[in-house]
Amino acid sequence: MIRRFGEAFLDRYGPKLTPQHRKVLAALAACRTPAMGARIYRCDHCGHTVPLYNSCCNRHCPTCQAGQRAEWLEERQAELLPVEYFHVVFTVPEELGAVAAAHPRVFYTLLFHAARQTLLEVAASPKHLGGEIGGLMVLHTWGQALQRHPHLHVIVPGGGLSADASRWIACPRGFFLPVRVLSEVFRGKLLDLLKQEYQAGNLSMTGGLSDLGDARQFARWLSALYAKDWVVYAEPSEGREPEQVLKYLARYTYRVAISNHRIALIDGEGHNGQVTFWYKDYARGGVWRLMPLPGVEFLRRFMQHVLPPGFVRVRSFGFLANRHRAEKLALLRRLLVVDESASDLLPAIGPENIEPTEDPAYRCPHCGEPALRLLAETERPSLASLVASTYRGLRLDST
Repeated sequence: MIRRFGEAFLDRYGPKLTPQHRKVLAALAACRTPAMGARIYRCDHCGHTVPLYNSCCNRHCPTCQAGQRAEWLEERQAELLPVEYFHVVFTVPEELGAVAAAHPRVFYTLLFHAARQTLLEVAASPKHLGGEIGGLMVLHTWGQALQRHPHLHVIVPGGGLSADASRWIACPRGFFLPVRVLSEVFRGKLLDLLKQEYQAGNLSMTGGLSDLGDARQFARWLSALYAKDWVVYAEPSEGREPEQVLKYLARYTYRVAISNHRIALIDGEGHNGQVTFWYKDYARGGVWRLMPLPGVEFLRRFMQHVLPPGFVRVRSFGFLANRHRAEKLALLRRLLVVDESASDLLPAIGPENIEPTEDPAYRCPHCGEPALRLLAETERPSLASLVASTYRGLRLDST
């Protein structure tokens, strides 16, 4: 789609693109093509020479996520606890979408801070759980139709560590924390953080936000957001077995705005082309429907979900925070009477259990035998050279 509609997309939106947008466009357009370089194999069975083109490994590429997901799952295996897990989702009103678009790094960072503080504070209250919880937060910026819809998925074990670190406090079966309380506390914390950033001059209000440059207008805007009901929901994750919990985690962790299998049809090229894709219509009971969009509009929607360079979209907190994760997990396993050597509690979950055991890319396309032997490699280009090059008529360096 980038190669078909990219030139028309740049004609219309090129001046508004950041260097990060251009790098993502270049990487995804070249992924698994000769432009990305290749490893050259010869089949020992039939003698054919086969080039296997390199992946771009960009985190916004739907094709390149499977391998990273499998590695991540192996790393998370040791963090599982034999308890019920919950899935909490923090959403924000649509009025905040424009702020997220104008200041993505600041806004998404505040979103993480507000959600983490909310969960830790509410869980620590004696009126609720009364313990220190831990979890994993994953940022998604999109809705089903690729519109801007910032929200956080949080996966948490159902319980916490007591204040004196002497016992595990379990949540009631099927219930984590009251969502009404979570939504009200989250609303207050995020809006207060936004107010602080505004007063510190870190949220310049230009373009469509220019009215909010006036402090009194900004205060009225904030007051209207305080008056709205914000949506937070929590539910038990699917299944309690370690394999099910890990797959559930991976479902939200390594996902991009849209996956290849949702693309139903690509028709035409340039300004006149069209993309039709599947989306789940939650307003009508979660029915799958088809949505046609002009190709240029499809790329515009996709590109608004490109994250700032270096921005971390998966973060842990509480007793799973990086600085003391190993120590806290060892304590929790003792309190939960988990035998570290009991392999039946935490079965080995590696890439072979997530992806097919044999990568079809390494089978000879001519004879079908897994007999490819590496002969040579061509150089993988730098992102700078990809952005500066012309690829199949698409000039990614033009404005």
